[in-house]
Amino acid sequence: MAATSNSKRVWRLLGIALVLIIGGAAWAACSSTRPTDLGWHDKRLAAAPSSPNCVSSQASASDGEHFIAPLGIDGEPARAWRAATEAAKALPGATVVTETDDYLWIECTSRFFRFVDDLELALNATEQRIEVRSASRLGWSDLGVNRKRVEALRAGFHSRLDANR
Repeated sequence: MAATSNSKRVWRLLGIALVLIIGGAAWAACSSTRPTDLGWHDKRLAAAPSSPNCVSSQASASDGEHFIAPLGIDGEPARAWRAATEAAKALPGATVVTETDDYLWIECTSRFFRFVDDLELALNATEQRIEVRSASRLGWSDLGVNRKRVEALRAGFHSRLDANR
């Protein structure tokens, strides 16, 4: 009887250890390393990958899978940039990686699985718009998370612009 009880305890501990090991590996994979090809160079953000887990205002408008409209500027670019960066920083799980006068890179970490996505904004004052790109670091599909994030950013952007009129 005691041997059976000890055997169950050992199997239970092994099961718990296995769950912790797999969970730790999954967590490490979800956080992944920062990409090295991001940034605002010659008025361009990085191209969207072939996977459907990225949206970009600089993708071709005929690429419905990746294209998303930029944030339009109506008025003073500096005011619009402030509203956009404030809205981006207020998104759930947002952590600023890089911020300059015309570029913002934010890591957006999901609450439960701790997936990390990269959100970029770039001020294109001559074209009267703010370019946006949101991409998952891992996996193939994002189930529309990046598109929803940019639309939430857009709503926060417009809300801040309207509040400051």
